[in-house]
Amino acid sequence: MREDLSALHPPLPDALPEVVQALELLEIAWERGRDVLTTAPVSTAQTRVMYIIQREPGINLSTLRRHLSVAAPSVTRLCDRLQAAGFLRRTPCTEDRREVQLELTEAGSAHLREIRRRREHALSQAMNRMTPEARQALTTGLVAFCDAASEPFQPTRHLHTA
Repeated sequence: MREDLSALHPPLPDALPEVVQALELLEIAWERGRDVLTTAPVSTAQTRVMYIIQREPGINLSTLRRHLSVAAPSVTRLCDRLQAAGFLRRTPCTEDRREVQLELTEAGSAHLREIRRRREHALSQAMNRMTPEARQALTTGLVAFCDAASEPFQPTRHLHTA
């Protein structure tokens, strides 16, 4: 039996009920899969750094910082922890020795492969329980969502009420 998610949390002013419901469903799905979908021994933020470095091998700290939209010391700490875990290698840039290039080690790449494998397996199991029509609707909705989310976010007024 499906929970009435709208009863769990009152809707936020100006928020579409579908948005609230989608967020709550994502929270429930994430919580149910927490053990299977874990990124341990690294944090979610460190895993995000690893994904970026894998997509852009040789990226420097400044560019990584811009991708993450965080302060330089935070990026340095994230990279320090990944290097200590054996997942990241820093090498001097060939064009500018003051710059440092970031690359995943084989252990870092293997860790990302394992995360993807577990997530793909869990997703495959869930999607196999869906009808073909529901899978198509999900695909269509996710494509539209990704397209919409790729647009810059517009500032909005604060949604919380006193």
